[in-house]
Amino acid sequence: MVKRKSYGKMNYLENLEKLGLKLPDPKAPVGNYVATKIIGKMLFVSGQISIDEKGELIKGKVGKDLDVESGYNAAKRCALSIISQIMKACDKDLTKIKSCIKLTGFVNSTDNFQDQPKIINGASDLIASVFGDAGMHTRAAVSVNSLPLGVAVEVDAIFELN
Repeated sequence: MVKRKSYGKMNYLENLEKLGLKLPDPKAPVGNYVATKIIGKMLFVSGQISIDEKGELIKGKVGKDLDVESGYNAAKRCALSIISQIMKACDKDLTKIKSCIKLTGFVNSTDNFQDQPKIINGASDLIASVFGDAGMHTRAAVSVNSLPLGVAVEVDAIFELN
């Protein structure tokens, strides 16, 4: 069993800085839905698509246009967008986060590609790095035939609030 660090809630922003991570601006929904929704102590974050540091879509099929490492990095970008949406929903106060409950990752991949979990590890690893024990979550990693705008990866999330 791997021992994970337990971070104090005040350190989530510090963890982002220590890891050299810069959050993208939270994107507004492009359809008839909301980016986040709080119900009781649950925060739901709509699917965040793979967008690079320059704001350009990370497109293509994993297993054809992108390799495992590129897909992993695309999923990391989705996780950064998730944190960006959390910051907006929580008035820039990450101490409101108690834990990550679940991530669901969708991988635009070829029919014979079988390493979806390795791709979505990009999102899982980033969330765990930022939130420590509170970032440990349940997960699904699903292969899909296509994703909106031709992106490679999309990840949504459920968090518990304090």
